Formats: sequence, C-alpha cells, structure tokens
Amino acid sequence: MLSAAGDLVIASALDAGTLAREAGSADIVIVRAPLPPALFDAAPKLRAAIRHGAGMDMIPVEAATTAGVLVANVPGVNARSVAEHVFFASMALLRRFRMMDRDLRGKSWLAGRAHADLTHELAGRTVGIIGYGHVGQEVGRIAREGFRLDVVISSRSARSVPDYARFVSVDELVEEADVVVLSCPLTPETTGLLSSDRIRRMKPSAIVVNVSRGPVIDDEALIAALREGRIGGAALDVFVTQPLPPEHPYFSFDNVIITPHMAGITEESMMRMGTGAAAEALRVLGNELPVNLRNPEVIDRYRRRFPLTTQP
Repeated sequence: MLSAAGDLVIASALDAGTLAREAGSADIVIVRAPLPPALFDAAPKLRAAIRHGAGMDMIPVEAATTAGVLVANVPGVNARSVAEHVFFASMALLRRFRMMDRDLRGKSWLAGRAHADLTHELAGRTVGIIGYGHVGQEVGRIAREGFRLDVVISSRSARSVPDYARFVSVDELVEEADVVVLSCPLTPETTGLLSSDRIRRMKPSAIVVNVSRGPVIDDEALIAALREGRIGGAALDVFVTQPLPPEHPYFSFDNVIITPHMAGITEESMMRMGTGAAAEALRVLGNELPVNLRNPEVIDRYRRRFPLTTQP
C-alpha cells in the first residue's frame, strides 16, 4: 500500500536519538516504539505520527500538537486478539497448565496428571472488567455469550454498560470478581489502580489478567500477595519495565503467566493494524485528515503548515 507513495525507511534502532535523527526527513512516522518528544522539533516535513495499533502512550501527543503534527491510531483492530488472550490465559491459570506441562515433561505422566485434582472450570465465575473500550467490550461479549459468565464492569460511564452486565465501582469489582481483567488506558487516574488495598479486597482464589499497561498494577503489592498466597494467580502481558528483567520476581511464581506484550499480536490483527495505519498515511499524504485523528485541536496549526492547496 505504501510502496508507491514514497520511500520507506525502517528505523535502524529504537533509542530516542536514532529515532529523532532518522525521522528528520520523514513526512509520516508509523509508530511501534516510544517516540521522543524531541523528534517533533527536528522533523520539519513531518505531517503525522500514526500508531500501528490503538494505545497512544507511545506518542507524546502534546509535543506533536505543539509542532503542528497530526496524531492518529487504528482503534479496535486487535480487540478480538486481546480478548481471546484474556480467556486463554484465564483458563491456563485455572487448569494449572504451566505446572502440569512442566511436570509432565520433566517428571512423569502421573506427576503432570496429579495437578488435575486442583484445577477449576471457568463456568460459574464472575468476570470483572476495568475499562470498557474496544477490548473490554469484546471481553464482555465473549464472557457472556461464549461462556455464560456473570459480568461486572467499571468504566468512566455507566451508560456504556450493556444490559447483561452490572456497573460497579472498582472497589466493588475487585471484591466480587473471580477474574479481574485490566483493559483500561494508562492515565494519571489509572496509574497504580490495582493498589495494595484493592488487592487485599480480592478473593483468595481470584486471578488478575493485565492487558492494559504495566503501571496500572502496584507491582510490589501484587508480588507480596502472590508470595503470601492471598490471590489465585496472575496473567501479565504488560510491565512497568519492558522487556521484563530476567531476574524479576514474577518469573519465580508457578501461578503467574508472563507474555511479552503480545496479547494483541496475531497474524490477523497485524494485517488489520498494518492496512489501517497505511490507509491513514495515504489519506494524510493525499492532503486529507485521518479518520481516527486523536488531536483535533491541531488542525488549524497543521493547515498553516500544509494548506489544502499544497500538494504532498
């Protein structure tokens, strides 16, 4: 889609200096790594930063807006992939898959099979969803329509909650849910949202699935709860520090599933993200605005830089 529109350049490294230097002559930047704010001061031709995906935390939107650069993303295209991951990870925890697989391979058939007596079904449980955007909505639909689970939701607005679910506060949710799904955006309000106090409120058998961002969880509090056996387990796809250091305590727990920020990555979702980001790039190069413009306040400044009569 992009090959006929101009020269395609892949960043040679992901450090801030390299990204800022190599984007200096770019018209469009398609984003799959955190951009430094300085990039926007050193790229006079830059029209848009387009997120290859949904999460906006990799783009310093304020710096882009100040520089008169459009910011866009491709929302919702990986929601199904992330939602399927939520249930894959939840059931793997409930069925003790890591422990069973390890002992079957390393010890014996019977050693692996012995875990079966301690496993649990997903049926009859309550799923609590914190954050009801595209991912949260897909998790809710699968929970209710696919598994007939009870669903409770905490989001910014009760109006978005469907009839099959109940709107509750975060504190109520962590007390009621058997599976706590974090699918909220990272904001100052959600940083540390799953705090020590809220983890203490959870059922001893409850599990946490984080497909949001790492800082939404108080890591020290979750590690303490896991060490003391106060919760059933956790499935974590995102972390405060990525890549997660190999000596991190999370690696030491049998009831923790760790994945390298890949819940939303499948062959299908990557195609949707790629074609979506490319389509937005072509719109901008054609002097149109993105469909999924995330900083509309930039339009006047952007049009002063690139008037409608200007040919890209």
